[in-house]
Amino acid sequence: MDQEQRQLIKKYLDILMRRKKMIIAFFLLGVVAGLGLYLKTPKVYQCISLIKYERQQVNPNAMSPDDVRSRTQEVVSTVSQQITSRSSLEALIKEFDLYAEMRASLPMEDVVDMMREKHIEISQERGDIFKVSYQGGDPKKVLRVTNAIAAKFIEENLRYREERASETSVYIRDELRMAKEGLDKNEAVMRDYKLKYYNEMPAQLANNMTRLSALQEQYQNNQVSAQDLERTKVMVQEQISLRGELLAQQLNSGAGAAPVMPGKQQPTGIFAQIAQLRAELQNLQARYTDKHPEVRRVKKQLQELEAEQKAAMQQTGEAAAAAGGAKEAQNEPYIDPQIEQLKQQLSNLEYNIERLKQERGEIKKEIEQYQKWVESTPIREAEWAALTRDYEQLHQRYQELVGQSLLAESAQSLEKHQKGSQFKIVDPAHFPEKPFKPDFKKIMLIAVGLGLGIGGGLALGLELVGTSFKDPADVEKYLGIPIVCAVPNIYTEAELKKRKIRQIFWGALLFVCVILIVAATGYFWKQGMIIL
Repeated sequence: MDQEQRQLIKKYLDILMRRKKMIIAFFLLGVVAGLGLYLKTPKVYQCISLIKYERQQVNPNAMSPDDVRSRTQEVVSTVSQQITSRSSLEALIKEFDLYAEMRASLPMEDVVDMMREKHIEISQERGDIFKVSYQGGDPKKVLRVTNAIAAKFIEENLRYREERASETSVYIRDELRMAKEGLDKNEAVMRDYKLKYYNEMPAQLANNMTRLSALQEQYQNNQVSAQDLERTKVMVQEQISLRGELLAQQLNSGAGAAPVMPGKQQPTGIFAQIAQLRAELQNLQARYTDKHPEVRRVKKQLQELEAEQKAAMQQTGEAAAAAGGAKEAQNEPYIDPQIEQLKQQLSNLEYNIERLKQERGEIKKEIEQYQKWVESTPIREAEWAALTRDYEQLHQRYQELVGQSLLAESAQSLEKHQKGSQFKIVDPAHFPEKPFKPDFKKIMLIAVGLGLGIGGGLALGLELVGTSFKDPADVEKYLGIPIVCAVPNIYTEAELKKRKIRQIFWGALLFVCVILIVAATGYFWKQGMIIL
């Protein structure tokens, strides 16, 4: 440290020594002002409660009030907004009779805003733990209000989660009901459509084509059978005509027919066999060709019987010629058994032809119906595709809602049994032993610092403003001539006596002031007005 620095330090120390009374006075004034400010400032107490957010042990699902994606901060923020709402804080103010003076002069809305913004603090500490604090002038009320706010976190969370789970479940049920109504309506439309156009549906196309082919084949077979019967009918008519002509020739030649009993027919055994074989031949020709063994066998038997019939007819003609006179004498009608049987066969043929004609008409109508169904299948397929597409979308939506409904009911059941995520008070609020504000030590340090600062600054300012010389070096610098010697102040006995009296007075005054300040501080401390 050089000479100039030492001189500068000595200069400031001299200033402090010369102005020590001023500095001490401002120091004491600062202490008194700080003490008065502390006593005048209302005491504010604060209580803190630590709350932990415990997640539910059962795995949450998408319908749970808090799924795996939710964060503690978001849940705390949501519940905090509910707790610090006007209705909730207004209930607390009325329950604990808070801010009576403010409520008398200010509207409730302003009181609630002040309480929310200045006296309540909710902040996250670490992990899932956060703190809730409240400030107030009455330590007992502060304790009770803090615990009430902490308890409201648990109550509001349970109420919020249960309401949310219930609302979600109700919403899903309403959506499920509407989806089911839409699905049932669509199913009814599909059912009615399917019942109305069942035979035209794409699923029936294969059956319709098979049935149509069978009907067409049956129609052709019917035509073939009818044609065969028509040919047989022509043949029978020809036989009846030939037989009639033969009998007429015999009667005209005078041969006559064999006498028979009036109104009776001759035995018709060979005629019955011929008719039976012809009918069998017609049936075989309807199913087989002429080269088929059965057809050839029946034809051969028929030819043999016809030959026998021809021989029998010749014999019958001779007998009829012999008995012609007797028949004419009797004048009774003669019934030819062969003609009667041919007529019976003709009647059966006409009946079968008519029956086949009716069947052919019915088959034709059925064919037309199946052709109409087959032709309408592409149209029904397009319409059915549109219906099923809407149905599949509705059904998929319905299945999703069924799954969501089950999840919502599960979440609601968990909330009713309080198995979901919830808040737990880890550290409840304790009775505040000392006020949160004001801080006695902090205020006194600031007051002492300001007193010393003002006193020191004022002393330095007076020294800078003053024109007297306090140091020989200042004289040398001002006059520009060297100082040979410096004579210290020389006091007389009277001046020394007065100076001593002043020192004693100032010392006693300082002592008294310090004693008063200390005594007052002790008194206020014992009275509980000063809390360290």
